Amino acid sequence: MDMLPDFAEITPTARIQTPAHGWRAKCLQRLIRLDLPVPRTVALPAATIRAIAAGHAVDVAAILAHFGDATLISVRPSPENPDWGGPGTILNIGMNAARHAGLAQRHGQAAADALYLRFVQAYATHVARLDPDMFDAAAPSADALQDALRVYEIEMDEAFPQDPARQLAEVLRSMARAWEGTTARLLRAAKGAPDEAALGLVVQEMAQGIGKGVSGSGVIQFVDPVTGLPQVTGRYLGQSQGRDALKRTEAIYLTRDPRGPSLEELAPGLFADLLRYGAACRARLREEMQIEFTIEDGHLSVLDAVKVARSARAGLKIAVALAEDGVISDAEAVLRVEPRALSELLHPQVDPRGARDVFVRGIAASPGAATGRIVFSSQAAQASAARGEPCILVRRETAPEDIRGMHSAVGVLTERGGMTSHAAVIGRGLGLPCIVGASDLKLDAKERKLVAPDGRVFREGDIITVDGTTGEALAGAADMLAPALDDSFRKLLGWADSYRDIGIRANADTPADAATARQFEAQGIGLCRTEHMFFEEDRLVVMREMIFADSAKDRAAALARLLPMQREDFVQLFDIMQGLPVCIRLFDPPLHEFLPHSREGLRELAEALDKPLSEVTRRAEALAEFNPMLGMRGVRLGVVLPEIYDMQAQAIFEATVEIARRGGSVVPEIMIPLVSARREVELVQTRIEAVAAKVRARAGAGTDFAYRLGVMVETPRAALRAGEIAQHASFLSFGTNDLTQMTYGLSRDDAGRFMNTYVQQGVFPEDPFHILDVDGVGELLHIGAERGRRTRGDLVLSICGEHGGNPESIDFCRKAGFDYVSCSPYRVPLARLAAAHLALQGRNDIRKN
Repeated sequence: MDMLPDFAEITPTARIQTPAHGWRAKCLQRLIRLDLPVPRTVALPAATIRAIAAGHAVDVAAILAHFGDATLISVRPSPENPDWGGPGTILNIGMNAARHAGLAQRHGQAAADALYLRFVQAYATHVARLDPDMFDAAAPSADALQDALRVYEIEMDEAFPQDPARQLAEVLRSMARAWEGTTARLLRAAKGAPDEAALGLVVQEMAQGIGKGVSGSGVIQFVDPVTGLPQVTGRYLGQSQGRDALKRTEAIYLTRDPRGPSLEELAPGLFADLLRYGAACRARLREEMQIEFTIEDGHLSVLDAVKVARSARAGLKIAVALAEDGVISDAEAVLRVEPRALSELLHPQVDPRGARDVFVRGIAASPGAATGRIVFSSQAAQASAARGEPCILVRRETAPEDIRGMHSAVGVLTERGGMTSHAAVIGRGLGLPCIVGASDLKLDAKERKLVAPDGRVFREGDIITVDGTTGEALAGAADMLAPALDDSFRKLLGWADSYRDIGIRANADTPADAATARQFEAQGIGLCRTEHMFFEEDRLVVMREMIFADSAKDRAAALARLLPMQREDFVQLFDIMQGLPVCIRLFDPPLHEFLPHSREGLRELAEALDKPLSEVTRRAEALAEFNPMLGMRGVRLGVVLPEIYDMQAQAIFEATVEIARRGGSVVPEIMIPLVSARREVELVQTRIEAVAAKVRARAGAGTDFAYRLGVMVETPRAALRAGEIAQHASFLSFGTNDLTQMTYGLSRDDAGRFMNTYVQQGVFPEDPFHILDVDGVGELLHIGAERGRRTRGDLVLSICGEHGGNPESIDFCRKAGFDYVSCSPYRVPLARLAAAHLALQGRNDIRKN
């Protein structure tokens, strides 16, 4: 391969390469190819910059020769990726006493003094590394210039350099070494740059922005950076350079504006040229660009163009608009939108243009933002919702009995917890903005107040805003942006669906969840956790009666009261899903979760049941377990207390019959939780078949229905014995939450205490409750899938844990041959887009090979 020269002038045919010369050099070459008026520019490749940083010299005289005598130049950074940053731009290199005098003659003393002072200040602070405070002048003037030159000479023991070649050499050396410095390396690494990331530099002829005619500088872009809608935005400042227009209040508007003068009025021809250049950039560079321009005596120069910084909603809108206009393909539009960015579009967000009064920071556990009055209990949240007042539920940490309060609140803030705590998991499932682990808060539930780290006190009823996207809680009501579920959103996801090759279902526990799943076009329900239906007030009373029943007959009597409620739930679910598959998990949690935990709660329960408090307390204590998550729950309840599963199966089948009578059709999928042995499945299957026969008989002749029975694989033994379990199951759905707990021997509710330390010290590469452990848990999934399908070739495989919406988990499932993933409703759009990304990237890899 030919050695790259020390530098190259950027022309339409020059060998400018992004890996060597950086993104800015390549972008400038593209602008030149579009015939935009780009000043003469020279690109220095990364190899040259590394050599300069190591102490080697570059032929600065040859670089300057490209620009001619008396020309001022600028130097700008040009790394391979614009997100990596770089040292600041230095303007007006080459300025000295002689050129200062010449500029004073042409443009006036004040303009010449301002340019020279600006260069002295930049050179002193960025090249000579002198204290910036010594060069802060109140305003440009002849006296300020002389003071700056004098201070420089005192501090450096030499006069300010007058030789343009020396100035340029020192600027290049300073920028090269700054890039190699430790601080710069750490900043780049935080932005995802590799250790070997290199810097190119571009040297460009200065377009002055000062002159007797129309002269100045500005920036212009053609879309709104927050909404992505077409809109000319930017500012212009007369008699200025660089990006001064964005910093100074006296800058004027670009388009006609009733609030003040505009460039469109001042120079309509130049404004029209800018519009034309913007359209050319969009069509040929296939991107919305922000153009930096300078006008000197009526002559327009384009100095640079960068991709418009944009919010997630603007990014999606821009990608779709480019595809609709034929600038890019719909596949490229899909790939341009990061799946995780969709979270910002699904929920209200704090408007980034508004003020933010942050009083505490925690973990951003569930995206979106909400404003409401502080409440400290689920009862208060329900009362607030009944009054029609939005509220924020603030708790030390939430528990299963807080479900109703969370349903009633518009946001949640907890002092404790991590990404897989109860509040985080339920918050994401409900689409509820949630901040957890705000450990700097001091919560006093008894006094109904919380104290912020800065000492501010917030009491029940005070208004706050939780931003679950950033993890910040704000005092007062913040300005909000509505969800962006518009035509562009739906169109992009429609394109994504045409490319993805794995099914996406939703976890939905209630009719409201199912409606959300339908809104986000899930392909069915992959997990309906029926126990969440029992936490409503009227059902909770009956559940507790069933728990305290003395015999199977009494339990069945209590469950008979729950039957119509369950049946109606399932009718609504089936009706909402309109024939799409619905996978219903039978009752799973330990019974003690439905009992009150305080003495006051037990007393109220004793009154409701008309039993002595001592008996209620004794029965509650008898239900307590040392490790309830590994105790009497899941299929074990179905075997020991079969009346519960009998009632649920009857409700499912009667709902199926009701939907058929209405002219609909559904084949429910019934899932048995926490299985670890084939015999458990056999016992439950026998009872369910008997219930099905009974419902068919009651429905009468001509009424029939089908259903599918499957197993939720949550124990390592179930994965290992999947071959024999599959003899009685038409599907296996891997519950990766519990499977991860049991594989690691970790409680996901307690692991947050040490998980950060484990990840930081490399014990685990990631939190296994947040990112699927493909090496350990993933191997169990592989084993279970392979052994299950060896027994039953048509076995349907899926995962339905919290991991189901993660791109990494979707990638694993695609490669393992799974049929679908299931995730919370608000993660369905992310999963649809992530699956399309993976499919499209796979095609690209095939092309490369």
